[in-house]
Amino acid sequence: MREKARVMDAEDVRRALVRMAHEILERHKSPSRLGLVGIRTRGVHLAGRLADIIEAIEHLRPSTGMLDITHYRDDRSGPGPAVGAARPALDRPVVQTTDVTFPVAGRHIVLVDDVLYTGRTVRAAMDALMDLGRPATIQLAVLIDRGHRELPIRPDYVGKNVPTSAREHVAVRLVETDGRDEVVIQEPGGR
Repeated sequence: MREKARVMDAEDVRRALVRMAHEILERHKSPSRLGLVGIRTRGVHLAGRLADIIEAIEHLRPSTGMLDITHYRDDRSGPGPAVGAARPALDRPVVQTTDVTFPVAGRHIVLVDDVLYTGRTVRAAMDALMDLGRPATIQLAVLIDRGHRELPIRPDYVGKNVPTSAREHVAVRLVETDGRDEVVIQEPGGR
């Protein structure tokens, strides 16, 4: 993939998160019944950053957690060519940790992810979350909404809308995982 355009730099990411944190607080007045749950991997870091900003504003940190949605995805392949046959190693999903240590039931949950595309990841995250309890509400915060929805899912909080073609890829890079904060559009070919 070659880089086509940088749509956000570190300062743009910071500003977007500050704005999103203020928007979350406008709807939820206090972080006491609020839970920010990041979808692995970059959603976890973004949820932590939003919690930091909210804590700096309100002097009270909302509960945070992380979801691994591997077993909830609808795009996983079956067990293999024969019933009970093992999957090839490359076809097996890597299961990571779900860590939501606060009670979900009755809380206002904001799912946090880096990019909203088809909506399938968010649907899987809602299924995973509902297995932990019944929240009062579930909202969605994404750094980038790139369109191309396949499911009727719409974010409540958006850092930036970035229209893309289906062949393009949106790469969110964060200091925690990539050593820098930026968002770039990539396309096949080159370099």
